[in-house]
Amino acid sequence: MSRASQASPSHPPVCGTVTGEVSGVFLSVGRTGEHSIPAIEPSDRVHRQWSAGDDQRIAAGYRLEAEAFVGRRRLGPGRLVLDAACGSGTATLPAARTGAVVTGIDLVAGAVEAASALAGRESLPVAFDQGSAERLPYRDGAFDVVLSLFGVMFAARPDLVLAELARVTRPGSLVALASWMPAGFVADLLAIRSRAAPPPFDLPDPLRWGDRSVVGEWFEDDVWQMTAQVRRLRIRYPYAPAGVVELFRAAHGPTVRAFESLGEDRRADLAGELAAHWARHRDPTAAGTEVETEYLEVVAVRR
Repeated sequence: MSRASQASPSHPPVCGTVTGEVSGVFLSVGRTGEHSIPAIEPSDRVHRQWSAGDDQRIAAGYRLEAEAFVGRRRLGPGRLVLDAACGSGTATLPAARTGAVVTGIDLVAGAVEAASALAGRESLPVAFDQGSAERLPYRDGAFDVVLSLFGVMFAARPDLVLAELARVTRPGSLVALASWMPAGFVADLLAIRSRAAPPPFDLPDPLRWGDRSVVGEWFEDDVWQMTAQVRRLRIRYPYAPAGVVELFRAAHGPTVRAFESLGEDRRADLAGELAAHWARHRDPTAAGTEVETEYLEVVAVRR
């Protein structure tokens, strides 16, 4: 931890200090907002769900689409970029490879540490923070671009996320979000899991972020100029459908928690139903399991 309390001058100004460095990549935790307002603690409910997993293993299935999503932003040197709810850096690292000045933030410390390690292997100077997209520890208007790839859609309080997106951007800044849609392969997958093991607490439906009419209301016309487009992607795993289910049981946080809540017989039933869903939709010509699905890409320019 050789750079304790030393902020990187190449990254956007933030409130507080950097507390450490992992493999040459800045890692900061617990910074407070402007005017000494105490930082809001991450949602315990969301944190408990996602801290059970290993995002890097799951995100590997759509890494190619992450690169395409970032590529459409046409980033480059000097652009100040935030990856909100960055997970293990699936979009953060491609953004940093463009030469942009990139910061990633995520609720789960393990995901932040994994992202930091991956960036360190490539000597990418990415700043990573552990924290919530509901209370970003950055100054007003700090970023030119905010990205989130299947990230902020899982926040406990969408209204706070939207307020923060507006606060940390400025006129001309761009927000690009990728969110799973209310219908399709992923929506059906989530429904299977929820029917078998309903979450033990009340959280908003994350699929609202993939509903064009809903996000059209959220990104208010007097603040944002928003467009939305349905994108296709291919999820790829080098396993048979039953092996994909085992991967999710071990590495996808909400799925880990769902199986933990069930007795052994019900676990077997859920595993079988999930494997059948992957099998029904897989490309029979592909090695392993490959599934075509859709997501909503929202691009909003700050007025």
